[in-house]
Amino acid sequence: MYSNHSLAQAKTEVYPKRTINIIVPYPPGGTTDILARIVANQLATVSGQSVIVQNKAGAGGNVGAAIAAKSMADGYTLFLGTVGTQAINYWLYKNLTYNPNTDFAPIAKIAAVPNLLVSNPKEPYTSVSELIGYAKKHPGTLNFASAGTGGSTHLAGELFKSMAQIDIKHIPYKGSSAVVSDLIGGQVQITFDNLPSVIQHVKAGKLRALGVTSGSRSAALPETPSIAEAGLPGYEVMSWFGLFAPAQTPPEVKLQIELLLKKVMSSKDVVEKIQEQGGEPSSISSVEFGKFIEQENKKWKKVIETSGAQLD
Repeated sequence: MYSNHSLAQAKTEVYPKRTINIIVPYPPGGTTDILARIVANQLATVSGQSVIVQNKAGAGGNVGAAIAAKSMADGYTLFLGTVGTQAINYWLYKNLTYNPNTDFAPIAKIAAVPNLLVSNPKEPYTSVSELIGYAKKHPGTLNFASAGTGGSTHLAGELFKSMAQIDIKHIPYKGSSAVVSDLIGGQVQITFDNLPSVIQHVKAGKLRALGVTSGSRSAALPETPSIAEAGLPGYEVMSWFGLFAPAQTPPEVKLQIELLLKKVMSSKDVVEKIQEQGGEPSSISSVEFGKFIEQENKKWKKVIETSGAQLD
């Protein structure tokens, strides 16, 4: 026979009791994957359970997002979502097989990573204002590359174009590494890329950093001005990353996950590792994270409508 005490225990069943899976919607080795593994290692330590990262790449993050959205809502499958999967793709793709606003419950924002505007060092402009001036004198002659249509690196360029009122041509690639090699080789002139992807090439002198897309300078590249201070006031784009659970996950389980993630994000080791990637660690509550995502949706809806970008 149950006592009142054992009934209370049954209601607040201990979480987690088994392995937790984190779905990453991009291939291994990219910024999303690196951040997921930093978090997974510490989550395993604080929870006492194994945490497995599963890469489910494809369609700009939509394949992994759809798998995560349809997973069992029991707290044992989590999703490492991004600005792309949670705020951009909803407005960009005509036929999404998941709804980022209704299929997921935000748990915790993990980090924000600025993009970096970089050029081939042989180009005649050495600053953001010189680049804008050059583009105005030579409309339609400059190419900006991105890691793919509709990603934050593409839309960072579209926002730059519209705010600076310049005509530069977008060249989409399949992934960041091909962009970087063509930029170093001089086939394209500029790109906006996640800071972790290009920082070593900047330090080696193979690429020239013109500006970071964050509102203020990045601690990882303190000599490089923000685009806002270097010639385009009000410009700001951050790639951000957070953990989500399927929407129907019970409130008490979501709370347990949020409490575990607070411990993860207060770890000095986790903070330092995220900063090494050029990221800014975050520790906002799930409610604040939800409000932040609403604002991001409004912002990117406007950018996508202005650019005319649309994918099937």
